[in-house]
Amino acid sequence: MANKTDTIASFAKGLRVLESFGAEQSRLSVADVAAATGLDRATARRCLLTLHAEGYADYDGKFFTLTPRTLRLGMGALAALPLPQVVQPWLDQLTEQIGQSCSVSILDGTEIVYLARAAQRRVMSIGLMPGSRLPAHCTSMGRVLLAALPEPQARQVIENSDLSPRTAFSLTDPDDIMARIAEVRQQGYALIDQEVESGLRSIAVPVIDARGAVVAALNTGMAATADSTDSLVRNYLPALQKVQAGLRRVL
Repeated sequence: MANKTDTIASFAKGLRVLESFGAEQSRLSVADVAAATGLDRATARRCLLTLHAEGYADYDGKFFTLTPRTLRLGMGALAALPLPQVVQPWLDQLTEQIGQSCSVSILDGTEIVYLARAAQRRVMSIGLMPGSRLPAHCTSMGRVLLAALPEPQARQVIENSDLSPRTAFSLTDPDDIMARIAEVRQQGYALIDQEVESGLRSIAVPVIDARGAVVAALNTGMAATADSTDSLVRNYLPALQKVQAGLRRVL
């Protein structure tokens, strides 16, 4: 166990300031942070201004809010966990069962990062593999992951995203995208119809651990056909939810 001479008190104070933000307290003043952490106002102010200077917090002159950059602090640790090894056999089995490619990803800023993938056939013009990135706002896994965030944080991610249309079906208005995210939050899955690439549809569900936290997203993608998008829900959502339930028991 480290003694006090081996630790950095100012760094510990900064971590306490970061931890003072949450879903119910996403906008905090210096006084709010001082009260939440027990730090004096001068120390709280220096910590907050340091976070602002390093890009981890926005500041409007009175209130501080965390930026999506803070997600990187947790994403590196999450990516180092054995999540890819845990989910890969499930993906392989699911892909074999439904005959479609399946993937698991996490959120990093305005993008999703693929952690694991089982490919049945290529339906996108670009090859996807672990480490591949796509915009979060227009992908099924991205919307599932954004739906797991507090609404102000999700909106901030959207507003920081490049919303240039990728296809004629792409949503480009932040309010429209947030409305879709609200639907995902309510129904528990996301459905994308040719917003990422023409001719591609996908459906995703959150990957939830035993504590009830969303740690990743799981999806399958297929070529768009004359069938309605409702057929994706009927044909693939039950299989995705079965894997979702199985992973919750082991994560």
